[in-house]
Amino acid sequence: MQTDYKSKRLNLLKKGQKGIIHAVFSRFGLMLILLVVQFLMLFSIFQWFEEFLPHILGGTALFTVVMVIYLLNSRINPTAKITWLIAIMLVPVFGVLLFAYTQSDIGHRALKVRMNQIIAGTKESVPQSEIVMGRLKEENPGVALLARYIQRSGCHPVYGHTAVTYFSLGEKKFEEMLRQLEAAKHFIFMEYFIVDEGLMWGRILEILARKASEGVDVRVMYDGSCEFALLPRDYPKRLRSLGIKCKTFAPVTPFVSTHYNYRDHRKILVIDGHTAFNGGVNLADEYINERVKFGHWKDTAVMLKGEAVKSFTVMFLQMWGILEEKEEYEHFLSFPALPVETAKGYVIPYGDCPLDEDKLGERVYMDILNRSLEYVHIMSPYLILDGEMETALKFAAERGVDVKLMLPGIPDKAVPYALAKTHYASLIESGVKIYEYTPGFVHAKVFVSDSREAVVGTINLDYRSLYHHFECATYLYGVDCIEEIEADYQDTLGKCRRVTPDMVRKEKWTVKLTGRLAKVAAPLM
Repeated sequence: MQTDYKSKRLNLLKKGQKGIIHAVFSRFGLMLILLVVQFLMLFSIFQWFEEFLPHILGGTALFTVVMVIYLLNSRINPTAKITWLIAIMLVPVFGVLLFAYTQSDIGHRALKVRMNQIIAGTKESVPQSEIVMGRLKEENPGVALLARYIQRSGCHPVYGHTAVTYFSLGEKKFEEMLRQLEAAKHFIFMEYFIVDEGLMWGRILEILARKASEGVDVRVMYDGSCEFALLPRDYPKRLRSLGIKCKTFAPVTPFVSTHYNYRDHRKILVIDGHTAFNGGVNLADEYINERVKFGHWKDTAVMLKGEAVKSFTVMFLQMWGILEEKEEYEHFLSFPALPVETAKGYVIPYGDCPLDEDKLGERVYMDILNRSLEYVHIMSPYLILDGEMETALKFAAERGVDVKLMLPGIPDKAVPYALAKTHYASLIESGVKIYEYTPGFVHAKVFVSDSREAVVGTINLDYRSLYHHFECATYLYGVDCIEEIEADYQDTLGKCRRVTPDMVRKEKWTVKLTGRLAKVAAPLM
């Protein structure tokens, strides 16, 4: 029987033509076209309207001043304002057209309305236990206030009775993931940013196809960027032929697509309403070190068993429902969560939506930094900070808190790597300790503080995660595995090199120049 599934999978899911052409017609393609438009317009002006050139230049200058005043009074992030001001002042036609295009949000108007409707309609799907909240308030009023803030953004209650298992590597998560998938009896929900064919996805897919044939409700959703990077455009149809329900979030649409930024960066697996996985690990072989791309791949994840799993069930159904399909939340939430009475501490699964005004991911991180007393230890693959986050990191260090940042030693992208280094000098001067993982690439997104609280999830320290992507994470307070998270951090620290001021000064001039030039456009990256 297993051989039949393998054969069917290989026949149905052979790699086909990718949607690379769609990348050409996405935001990057539009930017090139707008630049060409500006060049042609300027050339035409100089050729055909030479005698009116002073009036045209005067009008352009006046228009630029109006746009500058508008931007300074807008509610855009202050760092992003600088980027747009520079773009509009240097290339007015191109800058204004691109600004109008991104702010009009052509590709997201319907999405925003739909998401707001779904969140409003499902915000009370899992009510907050006032007993749990009251107990947390007695133990730590500051964390209770953070919990109240997280809850206002969606259906994100604070839970007790949830056991948490921490995985220090992607391969450890993968092993447990297979065991839990084999035990599924009712439903399997999978929402991942990246799905790529290989050993990892192949093993998972064989189980999913078999479970679907047994009557388990199997649903898979992945981000639309996979269509022109990794998977054929008809991949959902191929999965449906195996009995697996599949949706692509935000496929890239020529020219009208502003989905370059609003990606579904979440990684969620929910099994039968009682088990959930969250963390940085996608469904591709490099995440389990089966394929080497940038040295050793360091990633992390958590498995939840108990009441907090309900929030991940709701988060998945909310994203699935964006694609115009009514969901029966009560049905899937009726499956018993199997509370773990002996589990200590509190758990808050939460999602961050780029279509509202709450920058939840960033503010949770900042709250941890501001309440820290002894240490905050951080893993992140990227470091592209706005002024607020940089200030929070520096302020914590200046208060005497041991702030450590662990970043990749072997980067996956040259420009973000150069951008990260533009922050090094300022952070180090304030006492922040920066380390680079010499064996390879850190993809983990971890905050751990004072041996009492931690966050493990999908949220990077960059503009995309903090402002532009759909994200999710698990906040932990007082749970047993926090000691394991800190122990893993210390163990990994032994494989890192500490960045010194001398190393920053001696960095290659090409890296310095790349970072400084790229910083102009950092909020748009």
